[in-house]
Amino acid sequence: MTTHEQRPRFHLAFPVDDLELAKRFYVEVLGCGLGRQSSRWIDFDFHGHQIVAHLSERDGEASRCEVDGREVPTFHFGLILPWDDFWPLAERFRQAQLSFLVEPYERFAGQPGAQLTMFIRDPSGNGLEFKAFRNEQTIFATELG
Repeated sequence: MTTHEQRPRFHLAFPVDDLELAKRFYVEVLGCGLGRQSSRWIDFDFHGHQIVAHLSERDGEASRCEVDGREVPTFHFGLILPWDDFWPLAERFRQAQLSFLVEPYERFAGQPGAQLTMFIRDPSGNGLEFKAFRNEQTIFATELG
């Protein structure tokens, strides 16, 4: 078993259509650290994980799926936050005048896997989900209720 400091980190590359807008959003709104950058990409420290915005042309509309009767982008990424950090982040998004794809709400209340969740888009339209579990031991719960 690895310690928190030694845990594997994920790397995710994603398309953006404006690097400067992406930099402002990921640094100023999400609080990411800034890493290496070029005229075509920027590395960000996303809470210890490396995400990279690549300047790219879009190939049309992103695919969507339904979760709890709400439409969400099939491709999305985000963070699992501590429970007490969820609502302050939602407020930070409101202060930044972001529109929610899915307004913050609790899924599976009173059941294993109870979680808060919300979806937003970055300036290039990439879907981001932020969630918090009431009990982190149930992140990978296989049964509900």
